[in-house]
Amino acid sequence: MSLVCAISNEVPEHPCVSPVSNQVFERRLIEKFIAENGVDPMNGQPLSEEQLIDIKVSHPIRPKAASATSIPAILKSLQDEWDAVMLHSFTLRQQLQTTRQELSHALYQHDAACRVIARLTKEVTAAREALATLKPQAGLVAPQAMPASQPAAGGLHSASVPGILCMDLCPSDTNKVLTGGADKNVVVFDKKEEQIIATLKGHTKKVTSVIYHPSQSVVFSASPDSTIRVWSVTGGNCVQVVRAHEASVTGLSLHATGDYLLSSSEDQYWAFSDIQTGRVLTKVTDEAAGVALTCAQFHPDGLIFGTGTADSQIKIWDLKERTNVANFPGHSGPVTSIAFSENGYYLATGAQDSSVKLWDLRKLKNFKTIALDNNYEVKSLVFDQSGTYLAVGGSDIRVYICKQWSEVLNFSDHSGLVTGVAFGDNAQFLSSAGMDRSLKFYSL
Repeated sequence: MSLVCAISNEVPEHPCVSPVSNQVFERRLIEKFIAENGVDPMNGQPLSEEQLIDIKVSHPIRPKAASATSIPAILKSLQDEWDAVMLHSFTLRQQLQTTRQELSHALYQHDAACRVIARLTKEVTAAREALATLKPQAGLVAPQAMPASQPAAGGLHSASVPGILCMDLCPSDTNKVLTGGADKNVVVFDKKEEQIIATLKGHTKKVTSVIYHPSQSVVFSASPDSTIRVWSVTGGNCVQVVRAHEASVTGLSLHATGDYLLSSSEDQYWAFSDIQTGRVLTKVTDEAAGVALTCAQFHPDGLIFGTGTADSQIKIWDLKERTNVANFPGHSGPVTSIAFSENGYYLATGAQDSSVKLWDLRKLKNFKTIALDNNYEVKSLVFDQSGTYLAVGGSDIRVYICKQWSEVLNFSDHSGLVTGVAFGDNAQFLSSAGMDRSLKFYSL
């Protein structure tokens, strides 16, 4: 039951009661009346301010004014309340979205840190084992080319159509080297045994991209003949042909699960394919751009990937949504190579403008540009497993230390263009292949 002032007939803000008439008053009004008349307004009996007794009420509900009792006024009041509720709901949604983004970023940082810690732990274990056997390991210091008697120096690919166009190392055993040549062949070479394990034939044009599966005796290759082939190293035969494109396949990358392949092509499409069945699961193009793709690479988390284009763009895609989520302009020539660091924070890109650009994926901006010599051709970029070094292959081989991004090594042993570079286990050695048909190893 609400209290009503006997003078104003409204709900009082500071109610009090008169012991003389037992009526409720607004204290402000009754004090003014007593100051002028000195009596209770209801019965005329003498009354002083000291006699008034305050009434303790919590949040009194004031009735609507008479002007708010009409239907239009009620509708306006309801509309105002609805608007207030909607604005409050919108604010809550915004705060929820911000919180989700912050949580996602924190979880991503944690995941990246765990990956780096795992790599560092592995390196520390290897270093301790080496120390125990009195075989200290250090960084790359000097080139040591392979002896002339080894097949890699002169017999991996045909001399009639010279040139190794791409290379990769087996992640589980970096002694095994995979190369693709202008002679249309794919070759698996064992560095430790110094012999060719398999020569895989089937492509009708040169082989421009190769990948070694991390846990299976399987390799992948791509060619301008518009096909991607899955090979069994032990069987020495092609077990699957993926026909995802209608033009030259320009880029190839294996998903973190090891079950799917990402490919890019001059037909302007990127494709996501199942390696077991050879079936193309999805195929997407940027219809607004309408330009050929020149390379492709998965991010370490497997959720996003990058593609390079013939018009100098680097595009970042969300695999699940199949949408272009970011673009990195800045190069002035076709993009030739891209590489993600193991912690997932950095992206390195090279193009036909004699430069390597470093991008921060957290801030989506270019934070470093490494200007190379005039007419320097960047053909291959790769980070080592710990994210400590970045190797650049092209007119020569250059190794940069990350964070400082300063050059620490430079090798110019190839007599032709360097088309592929790769780090060995724990960056104990660096391997390279080039148009001079040679495969070289730079070690302690």
